[in-house]
Amino acid sequence: MKFAAVFPVNAFANDAVAIRDWAQAAESLGYSRIVGFDHVVGAVHEGRKEPLFGPYSEKDVFHEPLTLFAFLAGVTKTIDFLTGMIILPQRQTVLVAKQAAQIDIVSQGRLNLGVALGWNYVEYESLGVPWKNRGARIDEQIPLLRRLWSEEVIDFTGTYHRIDRAGICPRPSRQIPIWCGGFSEPAVQRAAKVADGFLFASASSESVELATRLKQLLAESGRKDVANFGLQSIVAHSLGPKVWRQEYEGWKKLGASHFTLRTHRSTPPKPNSAKPAETIGEHIQVLETFIKELR
Repeated sequence: MKFAAVFPVNAFANDAVAIRDWAQAAESLGYSRIVGFDHVVGAVHEGRKEPLFGPYSEKDVFHEPLTLFAFLAGVTKTIDFLTGMIILPQRQTVLVAKQAAQIDIVSQGRLNLGVALGWNYVEYESLGVPWKNRGARIDEQIPLLRRLWSEEVIDFTGTYHRIDRAGICPRPSRQIPIWCGGFSEPAVQRAAKVADGFLFASASSESVELATRLKQLLAESGRKDVANFGLQSIVAHSLGPKVWRQEYEGWKKLGASHFTLRTHRSTPPKPNSAKPAETIGEHIQVLETFIKELR
């Protein structure tokens, strides 16, 4: 099982040197993957008729993962990248295909495109995209991405897309792996049908149960590539070494491909949690401590 690290939310807001140094430190310490969270805009939670239940607000710093990874591709050599998760239905499919292809080319095949539905309906509205049809939209988008990466010219008419004898150029030299994520039965059902991997937002017992269900669905799917399907979970640094070890061993037995450290704080902070990393030095120190504890 390989080690991964979440690019820390709320860190290095306008500091490109710190962004570079953090990524290079993760690579040199032996991490194999950087996960980049996605939010185009943050939203005020208070005073809404329909509550926002997600953990982030307008005060949280998010670096856009595709452009972030384009930069990191140029300052690293071996570490790969997973968007975790691009909220695909609120983005233009052809543009995402083009951007992902570009990153995969300049990184020499190090991109994994994680896609999901998200929880922030305000973000959908801000981007001019309907919230209610997001599930049906992503089901059309995923196979369309793969066609755009592999076919010179596409003539496609769907419910949400019309591509009239057009294509992207240059195309990647491979099919970029598409990962899914989420917390629900529909999310794992979709992944079992069309994805190359699944990112779980935690390493908790609830995520283990969902991963077990996903493995069942994969076994029933008849897919020939089940052995290559990736499973990746995230553990918070604030939980401490004892919990890290317990959850690491559990996911290792489950056959997970990656175990991921999240160093940034929860929003809002959980009671009795360890002090979150703040400076670049603190974030790098936690990366080092984590990997030494579990190797």
